[in-house]
Amino acid sequence: MSDSETFRIVVIDDHPLYREGVARALADDPAIEIVAQGGDTDSAVRLARQHRPDLVLLDLSMPGGGGIEALRRIRALDDPPRVAILTVSEEDDDVLRALKAGASGYLLKGIGSRDLVTIVKDFSRGQTYVTPTLAGRILNAMRDGTGGKAPNPLDDLSKREEDILKLVAEGKSNKEVGLALDLQEKTVKHYMTSILQKLHARNRVEAAVIARDHWKQ
Repeated sequence: MSDSETFRIVVIDDHPLYREGVARALADDPAIEIVAQGGDTDSAVRLARQHRPDLVLLDLSMPGGGGIEALRRIRALDDPPRVAILTVSEEDDDVLRALKAGASGYLLKGIGSRDLVTIVKDFSRGQTYVTPTLAGRILNAMRDGTGGKAPNPLDDLSKREEDILKLVAEGKSNKEVGLALDLQEKTVKHYMTSILQKLHARNRVEAAVIARDHWKQ
């Protein structure tokens, strides 16, 4: 980003007062432009696709599938923006899942407005950031890994994706899955694309086999 350009941001949080406060704090800096705001998973993806921002600042807990689901869908877009998580969660699993899904940063909501502006400017220069109180714990968790045990690829699936995969493993078609879960067939197809990517499976049959093998363990 050159000195004459602004760093364009979409802010997503399901609490309007907090979201608007964050947007105002960032917009006070002339180098930052807030191009859109939203409050759920679908709006996060839609606004990222529509406005092509440089950064999406995303909460973890929100309607429509949650922040991790939004993060994965945004990162799957063509030429995706960077995504940073701004949340109250200090759970190691949440931090690891966010970073694994492609987040450029993980910030806690107790952060002050000046620090937030500084970190966002660091993002504009290609840097990454994890709240220092979490960074050490996460490094230890990543270093320890799973004690030599192979990771379960199903752990990366959202609850909705797991429900869909269970029905697919039973031999149900996309239409039948949609009827069972009250989803449109095209929505099931979208989820299946995400499932295949996460499992590194070539087709739904292979995904079902992978699922059955790990469910037996």
